[in-house]
Amino acid sequence: MKAFGVTNDKIDSLVEFDKTKEEPTGRDLLVKIEGISINPVDIATRKKIAGELPSPKILGYDGYGVVEEIGSDVKNFKAGDKVFFAGDYTRDGSYQEYELIDERIVAHAPKETSIEKSVAMPLVTLTASELLFEKLQINPAVDNRAKTILIINGAGGVGSIATQLAHLAGLRVIATASTPEKVEWVKDLGADLVVNHHQDLIKQVHDLGIENVDYIIGLSNNDPHWKEIVELIKPFGTFATITNLNESKIADLKEKSVNFAWEWMFTKAKFKLDSMSDQGAYLEKLAAGLDSGMIHSTVTKVFHGFNLENIKKATELVEAGHMMGKVVVKA
Repeated sequence: MKAFGVTNDKIDSLVEFDKTKEEPTGRDLLVKIEGISINPVDIATRKKIAGELPSPKILGYDGYGVVEEIGSDVKNFKAGDKVFFAGDYTRDGSYQEYELIDERIVAHAPKETSIEKSVAMPLVTLTASELLFEKLQINPAVDNRAKTILIINGAGGVGSIATQLAHLAGLRVIATASTPEKVEWVKDLGADLVVNHHQDLIKQVHDLGIENVDYIIGLSNNDPHWKEIVELIKPFGTFATITNLNESKIADLKEKSVNFAWEWMFTKAKFKLDSMSDQGAYLEKLAAGLDSGMIHSTVTKVFHGFNLENIKKATELVEAGHMMGKVVVKA
């Protein structure tokens, strides 16, 4: 079967190569890939490669396809099922014709939603869900109208779904966006208020009549915004992020007794935690939400043809750092 992988930290090292199709065992599904989405983690992983790899590394952490075979211990799926998933960072990703994936982090694909709209959503939805409901401990079943959340990089991949989920949970949502098109985008997704992350966030939030916010999610480089985050977060509030802190000091949050949390969507699968199955459950809810129209897909660009050229083009779009929403490559 054909696969696509990188051998060093440069995009030009992405090559097509032949790989033996593996047999599923245990709780694994063998999925024939029909669509993938490109995420910033793909680029970050490639850029961490030091030197030249002896064999290509297969990236890709969003996948959609059809179950071809199942392992002996699989409980929830059968051959022929359409599924979607975000994957396991410790295994080969979705840039290949067939992928092995643990059923606990897989869900049945939406029935009424297209491949491209569906495959854009798993990784970002899992990340946003874990941020909101596990790290910030927001309970969507209670009245959250008195709570305010600031989502920095609200128009990006994770921000676009975090904005929707926070809105559905009843929070007052402030999203950052830097162009008129992106402002309109986040408003359509449920942002109550919008501020520009290229300008003074403290002044903008205060000008909205808001002194402090209960929650802040950092979805881009936190360092340029660190003083703003420290100033705007409420005492006993919570700040959570998916990106590294290179210059910022967590100790700056101590005086306000601010809770701090990292989010890395791959933790549960990497350490084979029992909570892996939570990801499958989140994705089943996502499928229902997409089909009902409660959740809106954030795909904004689709390349047709699962080939080397399209994966490179899609990667270059994401790597440029200006994407609104998600980019997909469909077989």
